[in-house]
Amino acid sequence: MFDTLVNRIFELAAAQPDKLAVAFKKERLSYRELAGKIRSVGAQLAAMGVCRGERVLFTALSKPEMVAAYLGIQYAGAVAVFIDKNSTPENSALVYEDAEAVLFLTDKPMKGYEDRLRLASLKQLYAASVSNPEQSCTAGSSSLTEYLMPQEDDMAELLFTTGTTGRPKGVILTYRAVYAILSNTIEGIGITPDERLLLPLPLNHSFALRVLRATLYAGASVILQNGFAFAKEIENNQAEFDCTALAAVPASMEILRGQMQEQFIPVMSRFRYIEIGAGSLTVEQRKRLTKQLPGTTIYNTWGSSETGGALFTNVSEVASHPKRVGAVGKPLPHVQLKVLDENGQEIKSDAEHPGRMALKGDMQMAGYWHRDELTAATLAGGWLLTSDMVYTDEDGYVYMLGRADDIINVGGEKVSPVELENIAGEYEPVRECACIGVPDPNGVLGQVPVLFVAARDAGFTEAGLQTFLAPRMERYKLPQHYVLLQELPRNRMGKIDRRQLRALWEKQGEDDRMNPVMQAILTRRSIRKFQPEPIPQELLDMILMAGYHAPTGHNMQTWRFTVLRSPEKIAVLKETVAAAAAESKVRFYGFEAPPCVVLISNDTRNADGCQDASCAAENIFLAAHSYGIASTWNNALMTLCDNGPVRALLTDYGIPAEHRVWCMALLGYPAAEAVGPARKKDVVNYVD
Repeated sequence: MFDTLVNRIFELAAAQPDKLAVAFKKERLSYRELAGKIRSVGAQLAAMGVCRGERVLFTALSKPEMVAAYLGIQYAGAVAVFIDKNSTPENSALVYEDAEAVLFLTDKPMKGYEDRLRLASLKQLYAASVSNPEQSCTAGSSSLTEYLMPQEDDMAELLFTTGTTGRPKGVILTYRAVYAILSNTIEGIGITPDERLLLPLPLNHSFALRVLRATLYAGASVILQNGFAFAKEIENNQAEFDCTALAAVPASMEILRGQMQEQFIPVMSRFRYIEIGAGSLTVEQRKRLTKQLPGTTIYNTWGSSETGGALFTNVSEVASHPKRVGAVGKPLPHVQLKVLDENGQEIKSDAEHPGRMALKGDMQMAGYWHRDELTAATLAGGWLLTSDMVYTDEDGYVYMLGRADDIINVGGEKVSPVELENIAGEYEPVRECACIGVPDPNGVLGQVPVLFVAARDAGFTEAGLQTFLAPRMERYKLPQHYVLLQELPRNRMGKIDRRQLRALWEKQGEDDRMNPVMQAILTRRSIRKFQPEPIPQELLDMILMAGYHAPTGHNMQTWRFTVLRSPEKIAVLKETVAAAAAESKVRFYGFEAPPCVVLISNDTRNADGCQDASCAAENIFLAAHSYGIASTWNNALMTLCDNGPVRALLTDYGIPAEHRVWCMALLGYPAAEAVGPARKKDVVNYVD
């Protein structure tokens, strides 16, 4: 059997015309409306001279217009070429020229490249309506009033991916491959026509695309969302559309857990299933998620641009199994798998004898665009050779050790970075970690493992982790170096970027610059929920000492530190500030029940008062973090000090009338996990 998604959409438009197909916020398309948009876009492209087989590049926005453009291009018989919505003009031009595209549908400014690209507005194309398209591409071609089914081996799509080399590679997918990929996903997950799937992933990525295709082919509804940056959008879409399913990546699940806090379980448990792709969940994540969400089926899938989803795991079924909990999945019946040795010969693999994974099936790519040598090296004898080192068990489960280039050779012994990461990830103070191999500084073992760690709190120590790991793995697998980071570097899809980790290591070298001060700076985060346990006096004295040892303008030291530890007084402060904030329309949030509040005030006659208080607050936060004490800055009082009831309360605390409270420092032992915001990398500019 063979079909196309365009043909299926037209069938669904007739069978269920009013059913929701695609939505984004308030914009919604029924299947009938989507079919109309597809015809309209296709007709307009034909009128612009786009012919069958030609490549059309377009910006993959997370909006209905992207879906209409993608399928409209195929309706016209052309080849869809996706580009990330955040792609730079330079990169877009490179892909356009490499694909030999005839048109670029986008609304992004292409400053400096306008004369090299044929541009058309995606928004205008989508907004236009062609009710009875009769245009044809060339003399003798068929009218676009009727959809012409392509041949199975016709090129349908070009997916450009950087892979491990950094140079863009165009993956050629035929219509046969696209149909096999969407069919595998429907079968592997069990997608039903009643699904309402929330899709917050970039739509130029193979994982998001296969989920989009499969959901629409099944006649279900797709709810688009622009990323995972704001967990509230998940809740809003869940409430608005009663979503039954979610597609996510491992990193985004951690972002949501941190942002939602106690709402994570109530919100996520409303999904019938969650499919997690573009990376494997760690063993710790699998155990935790299945325990937290017992009524939600968790799937973890392995796939690539070259194969689509090929290995599927029902995590909810394997999480309690001592061995299978680490399996990457099992191939579907339509996917063949074998394991090869270094000479390319098939082997019977196990944990002691892993090999390179090869796959075969209709879902595999036809090759790489204009990369004949790479195609020949990847497609051999009908099999697609991956770079992943795996082994299988007697029941057909596949276990991933990592990419061949990532396997660490320690004196002839092979170390899997994935195995080390899974074990280290079960150490409570470790929030996430990643392992790479680096040259042995002693020149004896060839390579040694280095573990990069993002810690949950200041309770992390190298000695503690080493003690945890020692009885759980062979000695040669133990990390020889640890590097503490605030966040692990990740690519657009949230996968750990090992190239960046290697660059960080090379930049750092053997000289470990990550001293305790830097560790505290890079790992400290705001936490707003606290345990009721009081802070010991001796630690509080040290934290306050750090505050009043901060620098001040002209060394004036006109600040004052007012400490509240009485739950009753803290409650009165919160109530008074909340009332004043509501009256003055000042935002006041994140003030839960801290066991300690430090009011940092300064004389308003001191022009540097705000800066002095800020320096003191930063010292207090870092000192508190170094002792495992959480903190957050609440600055509502900055604009409310002269409110009548507030000033009366401050006077009662002994704070002078001429003082303004620049910071309320909330302190206490953490009762919640910290959420680390993404850090902008383009904020440093050297002027030499």
